[in-house]
Amino acid sequence: MTDSHAHLDACEEDAAALVERARETGVTRIVTIGTGIGSCRAALAIAEAHDSVYAVLGIDPHQAATPEAQRVDELHELLAHPKAVAVGETGLDTVRRHASPEEQRRLLDAHLALADELALPIVIHNREADDEIASALASFRGTVVLHCFSSPELVPVAVERGYYVSFAGNTTYPNAAALRAAAAAIARDRVLVETDSPYLAPQTLRGRPNEPANVVHTLHVLADARSETFEELAAATHANAAAAFALR
Repeated sequence: MTDSHAHLDACEEDAAALVERARETGVTRIVTIGTGIGSCRAALAIAEAHDSVYAVLGIDPHQAATPEAQRVDELHELLAHPKAVAVGETGLDTVRRHASPEEQRRLLDAHLALADELALPIVIHNREADDEIASALASFRGTVVLHCFSSPELVPVAVERGYYVSFAGNTTYPNAAALRAAAAAIARDRVLVETDSPYLAPQTLRGRPNEPANVVHTLHVLADARSETFEELAAATHANAAAAFALR
């Protein structure tokens, strides 16, 4: 199994312990996310220390109004690292308004240009900005991963454009029936699963810090929603992560 999106550098527990516990549950690959230059360096250090960990590097939209947003050029060198597999997370967020829509869009466009230049996938954060995200991605021809998917209305666009769609622990919540229906509508070769650790623990573990080992809980719920076996979906999402991020 692959946890396609975790923030190992943001977890309180040491990454080595988290990686080992994940391995014991069958999670043999983890994609950890950098959310700023310092976080990106930490993500790469963790990836260097563990064969099973890969890094996605970017500056998240919550920092679009800060000096960190001016450091996108520094990502060039970091993305040359052999364990760096994508640009992000980046995107738009109209819920946590730490930056204006214009500032967020400028930062997103800078990440898209970087991903295009380096021929790397892009990992997208979207919170209640469906139309704007669809518009921003319209001309991008690379691989797109919609992380922590929470926008059922965006399913037609994702399907039409062949985006990878990644589902997190919020899919398991009792009020997430529409999200589970969305998961059932995504083609088997485009669905991913993630923890977004240490955030969004699945329903059975809510209130606790999340970790990559817990991806199995979300996989069980997704498999049920898609009328597939756990083993079928685990194998499919593992293969999809390899395809999306060119993992070995």
